[in-house]
Amino acid sequence: MSQDQFRVLVADDMAADAVAIMSDAGLKVDVNTGRTPEQLKEIIGQYHGLAVRSSSKVTSSLLEGASQLKIVGRAGVGVDNIDVPAATKKQVLVINTPAGNGIAAGELALGYIFALARKLPQSTASMKAGQWDKKAFMGVEITGKTLGVVGFGNIGRMVGDRAVGLKMNVLAYDPFIQPGAVPPSGTEFATLEELIKRSDFITLHMPLTPDTKGLFGRDNLLKMKKNAYLINCARGGIIDEAALYEVMKDGHLAGAALDVFEEEPCGPLPVLSLPNVLSSPHTGASTKEAQVKVAIELAEVFVDFLLKGKVRNAVNKL
Repeated sequence: MSQDQFRVLVADDMAADAVAIMSDAGLKVDVNTGRTPEQLKEIIGQYHGLAVRSSSKVTSSLLEGASQLKIVGRAGVGVDNIDVPAATKKQVLVINTPAGNGIAAGELALGYIFALARKLPQSTASMKAGQWDKKAFMGVEITGKTLGVVGFGNIGRMVGDRAVGLKMNVLAYDPFIQPGAVPPSGTEFATLEELIKRSDFITLHMPLTPDTKGLFGRDNLLKMKKNAYLINCARGGIIDEAALYEVMKDGHLAGAALDVFEEEPCGPLPVLSLPNVLSSPHTGASTKEAQVKVAIELAEVFVDFLLKGKVRNAVNKL
């Protein structure tokens, strides 16, 4: 098949750079966003590549009609909206873009460390309400505190590196760290239980899997220091939200920050009613720079695969 016959559908909003890269390489690219699942299913049979973010759901039903599809790409890390087993069964490669939004997600976690330590959102709300309640916003310094990084991949390592620069003590846990591996300067590898018990701040940077679902439930939450802080900018479901609410309502933990939730979009949640819980609507990758980088990364992977047969960033094995 000649390259001008390869067609790619961009089904979600994506930086224009991605379209330009694929078009300049010789792929025929159609941008058709905001389609319903039924509308997508009507047209998917025309395409060899499908580029999505988080809005479009690549279900087994959609894939049934994808007679020519060779690759599905997610401009982002998580592939929760893609039925990977169904794609594998159809011999469709699924790829993500793990490098593009790492800095954005890591910086959000670091921002939450500062916000929690100094109660910045609460003091801002108080000032906007016309109050001057200085005593209510006594904070803590992060210098000399211990940061536990759970999940020490690209993002976790980046957060740990910057935390070392902030003069924090860094503990890192990852089940895939090889025995005998040497930690980066200023970082100590630890078991999960040791990390939980010793850390003043814990930040999560791991995927949602059967092993990580509910990892921070009541038992592990109660093992944390009573005045510790918990941050999740990774995936909803790693923290048991109901358990977090109960232990914090009872005075355990000084604060928590949640960018991701078990169900998204989420409605009002009991845990969000607590004054020492900060939140955002899954904005880890929501920077102008990250959106451009993940789009470029996705486009380059599509070009390499469709036109050169090169595979990278695969999350399934065909």
